Amino acid sequence: MTITNDIKYVGVNDHDVDLFEGQYDVPNGMAYNSYVILDDKIAVMDTVEEGFGDEWLANIAAVLEGKKPDYLVISHMEPDHSANIKSFLEVYPDATVVGNAKIFTMMSQFFGGDITANKLTVSDKETLCLGKHTLQFIFAAMVHWPEVMVSYDSTDKVLFSADAFGKFGALDVEEDWDCEARRYYFGIVGKYGMMVQKLLKEVATLDVATVCPLHGPILTENLGHYIGRYDTWSSYRPENEGVFIAYASAHGNTKKAAQMLAAKLEAQGCPKVAISDLAREDMAECVEDAFRYDRLVLASITYNAGIFPCMKTFIDALTERGYQNRKIGFIENGSWAPMAKKIMQGMFEKSKNITFCEESVTIQSAVNAEAEAAIDRLAKELLNTAAAQPEE
Repeated sequence: MTITNDIKYVGVNDHDVDLFEGQYDVPNGMAYNSYVILDDKIAVMDTVEEGFGDEWLANIAAVLEGKKPDYLVISHMEPDHSANIKSFLEVYPDATVVGNAKIFTMMSQFFGGDITANKLTVSDKETLCLGKHTLQFIFAAMVHWPEVMVSYDSTDKVLFSADAFGKFGALDVEEDWDCEARRYYFGIVGKYGMMVQKLLKEVATLDVATVCPLHGPILTENLGHYIGRYDTWSSYRPENEGVFIAYASAHGNTKKAAQMLAAKLEAQGCPKVAISDLAREDMAECVEDAFRYDRLVLASITYNAGIFPCMKTFIDALTERGYQNRKIGFIENGSWAPMAKKIMQGMFEKSKNITFCEESVTIQSAVNAEAEAAIDRLAKELLNTAAAQPEE
């Protein structure tokens, strides 16, 4: 794949992976992206997952047509991007590995010592001239590891963005960018919104025509859309008006209450209602929807004097990712000692700018007329109030 006249794609598609990072379902596989810049000095940008080293090296050789690379630039030491550094150096031993000090520390940790005969340690904002192309290295700590840096080629106006602007899915599959990029962002990067905001401010100072991430498609058109999505996600602002209902039900009665609320909201004109069974649906998809919409309803049974395990997992996933600027309502169920609401609400005690619905629903065993009336009141409150606005 040609990115520009001088920049070529040499990455690979992985359709063997079932769980990315051991937890994220990737039905359409993953792309591990790598690039070559052809100039007076030739630079290879990052490597690929360990099992694809031979294919990647063959892609590089095809692009080089007998030439040898001068540099291997490493922007991120996570193994899906760094596992083939040693394999590369076995084929191209004279190449100089470019990275920052933290990258070389992690490199020694992963490979059990210094494997680089030639290395160039760069500082933040330092540049590397390849000929007509000049790379500027911009440190992006905690997007989403501490050693991460991005590279900007001022000649072709290309941003090599590391894991930023990435998405799930191989490049030979057509699918919507927003959905899988959102799930990728909130699953993997979401905790580090402040650091992403810092990177976006740096990117705003650059004249970027193309974004080359380490996962997902190369972005060349409508960059304002992608940057805008990242700005929304990383500032923890809701993307859409709507209500996401997440329920955890053992025998179906809490599920019935959640579905009843969804039906009432839809009947009264709620812009969007999404509902998920936390025990059966992909947890990363549920986390994505919770961040997407401005209102959230949590419905859980009381279980072992606590809440259903999948609900606890879900709330933990939200709070550890900085969930904020939302309105939350509750449905609880308990046949003899309902206490799920108190526990769920308490799990958000350290969260910023969360408002809780005044109305809540308590079910004792099954939905009755009193519970349905409470569901009516909760629906009206959700329809008549918006989420908390971000703090200035």
